[in-house]
Amino acid sequence: MPKFKLTCIFFVVLSWAQPLTILKAQSSKTNVAFNGKTVPEKIWQASWICSSADPGKEYGVYYFRKKIELITKPEAFMVKVSADNRYKLYVNGTLVSIGPARGDLFYWNYETVDLAPYLSRGVNDVCAIVWNDGDYRPEAQISLRTAFIIQGEGPAESVVNSGRSWKCLRSAAYSPLPGIGYPAWYIVDPGEIVDMKKMTKGWLEPAFDDNDWPAAKSIDRGKPKGTPDAAGWMLVRSSLPQMERTLQRTPALRNAEGIPLPDSFPLVKKAVTIPPHTYATLLLDQTFLTTAYLTLKFSGGKDAGISLTYAEAPFDQLNAFGGKKGNRNQIQGKVIAGRRDSIVSDGSEGQTFETRYWRTFRYIRLSVFTQDSPLIIDDIFGTFTAYPFRLNSSLETEDEEMKKILDIGWRTARLDALETYMDCPYYEQLQYIGDTRIQALISYYNSGDDRLARNAINQMDHSRIAEGLTFSRHPSFTPQVISTFSLWYIGVLHDYWMYRPDNDFIKDKLPGERSVLDFFNRYQQADGSLRNVPYWNFVDWAKGKNWKQGVPPIGKSGGSAILDLQLLLAYQLAADMEAKLGLASFATLYKGKAEQLKKSIREHYWDRFKQLYADNEDKDLFSQHTNSLAILAGLGNKSEWLAISKKILKDSSLTACTIYFKYYLHQALVKAGLGNDYMNWLDIWRKNISNGLTTWAETSDLDYTRSDCHAWGASPNIEFYRTVLGIDSYAPGFTKVKIEPHLGNSSWNDIGGEIPHPKGKISVKYLHKANYQDINIVLPSETSGILIWKGVAYPLVSGENKFKYVGHVMKSSQKIIR
Repeated sequence: MPKFKLTCIFFVVLSWAQPLTILKAQSSKTNVAFNGKTVPEKIWQASWICSSADPGKEYGVYYFRKKIELITKPEAFMVKVSADNRYKLYVNGTLVSIGPARGDLFYWNYETVDLAPYLSRGVNDVCAIVWNDGDYRPEAQISLRTAFIIQGEGPAESVVNSGRSWKCLRSAAYSPLPGIGYPAWYIVDPGEIVDMKKMTKGWLEPAFDDNDWPAAKSIDRGKPKGTPDAAGWMLVRSSLPQMERTLQRTPALRNAEGIPLPDSFPLVKKAVTIPPHTYATLLLDQTFLTTAYLTLKFSGGKDAGISLTYAEAPFDQLNAFGGKKGNRNQIQGKVIAGRRDSIVSDGSEGQTFETRYWRTFRYIRLSVFTQDSPLIIDDIFGTFTAYPFRLNSSLETEDEEMKKILDIGWRTARLDALETYMDCPYYEQLQYIGDTRIQALISYYNSGDDRLARNAINQMDHSRIAEGLTFSRHPSFTPQVISTFSLWYIGVLHDYWMYRPDNDFIKDKLPGERSVLDFFNRYQQADGSLRNVPYWNFVDWAKGKNWKQGVPPIGKSGGSAILDLQLLLAYQLAADMEAKLGLASFATLYKGKAEQLKKSIREHYWDRFKQLYADNEDKDLFSQHTNSLAILAGLGNKSEWLAISKKILKDSSLTACTIYFKYYLHQALVKAGLGNDYMNWLDIWRKNISNGLTTWAETSDLDYTRSDCHAWGASPNIEFYRTVLGIDSYAPGFTKVKIEPHLGNSSWNDIGGEIPHPKGKISVKYLHKANYQDINIVLPSETSGILIWKGVAYPLVSGENKFKYVGHVMKSSQKIIR
């Protein structure tokens, strides 16, 4: 077997098999998302508690326990629970809740859980493990100090309220293990060093004796947002369900060193023994990227060192810049490096290591260094976790490539969605607006569940600074402003308004939209063009001349076509929302500003020789980005759009969009009339597949891309339905539907599919016959629309709509089901 080079310590991922309680329907008594209109809750009777040693903000892992006695088993036992940084709540040894969902101190989430299914008559143990990563905390984690709180919703449940009746013990077994072993911007929580000899065993068991544990220290009572003297953690009820947790076995063992390759894997029926005084490694391959808690079960091996390294992909070799990845399926001669966990065995039987937080990996390298006694690896498995989206869309096609692209895109979107949308699960776990816009649309088209999108919009709205802009990402410990992302935030609002029937939610966000545009208005010149816009003007990780850190080139007089175009689009979208939801005066103002910008952009950036829009007024640099946005903003006419689009596709001198910005490029090409060519534009996705990726990479440079999982690349999960099948919203709230398929210019195979809709589902089917085409469209109740076929519009009604296209004649035989 070829030698397998590996570096760094590997870490093992744990999981629990216990079921989690899903949040019940939101109670009208609580302020789910406080907006100043709801009546805030009363101050809680329960107190925030911590260790008697008062750890403050330091790194630490803490066990909390309380015994409660019940005369009978309750039918319901509702509690509210939260912590800083994180908690896991157990009842009689069963895990029942994980949280809190990430937020900020002004909107600190608590979960509402029914403990009744886990309680019994007599004495019950309610326990929690709470941890604070301290200076090693992930960038997405905002924190005040270590603390835990739980409160019963009624008098009967008040017996569980946190206070000095609770006991708390700091675990001596845990230490942080930061870093990943190679240069990269890595800002998630640290790995763990766990000394099993220092573990407090059995502390979750009902029979555990905690008499020697010190009483917890009370800090302050729980204060919901809006209550008098609310400070510190301003509590709001989380609007999200518990995350999915599903057992996930690792199917492949790719390599072993130091011991013979085990003949049984996964380790279900046969354990693996590592002899004394042996250094051995096992390379496990999940075969696809995943996000999971890891569980490692092992016995014996006193003082043996166990380490686990989690990697998205092997490197050809490590260097000062990280390393080249190559094909993700190939391991021969490659290096494994990444996030790590490390465990020291105490030599006993039946030891279990479980990660407190989830890990991201395709590969896990398990390394063992034994001392005087053998160590037995009894089992290793993961528990997949992600936001509990359910796939409610489907594509009916014989095209296996389309199916694979959809599957990879859905996996990518799922791994980038937990308690918030995330740019990537391995390196950052941050909710950026640019990523979120695409992720939310994937949610609408593939699942129909809009709770995470609403949560994201609320959090971005909460993040706005006094100058009017939103943060580029939120929650985030370190504030960051990407001014251009605030413009895309207006796009996020408009998308939600068009696809979800919730006008009041968006109407509440219009003051924020106005404040963003007011900020940009300060930097507009007399002709409307922008100059000297502060903060980071990121657009795309493009590799064009004078593009720096994702920022497009600026002209000698300070102009940028891309910035002007993004502002133009924002004015157009804002005017649309204001005209129907907001104030007519704002709609008029924004329409006027949009018309002024159109004229200025044409004057400053249109190159009559190249018949393209330049990136700056010097007209020496051109990009796909500028010309795509010009089409989307409606500059020029349809014939000009078509001519520009053809040049975008053929002119290799233009700065090219990466996989992220191809979302806007493809929309522009479709608008220009080239939608039938959509399947020809997917080369970067095909390269991802041929390079063994199972999720879409962050950038188009697959060898040196940092992240192997960025949901902003999953736009085909929108466009297979919106462009190819042609299903789109035609009015706010999706009350009207436009069906305009783009099935290719040549003869096409049968294809169809369905997507979720607020009132049910929309389904389409296009059947190719010898001399005609059958078209079948089903709309939900109370929904109408149009079919656009060969440039002609035909009315659609709720229920079934049947058409037959023979020659150049459309025949309708609608069977209407109301």
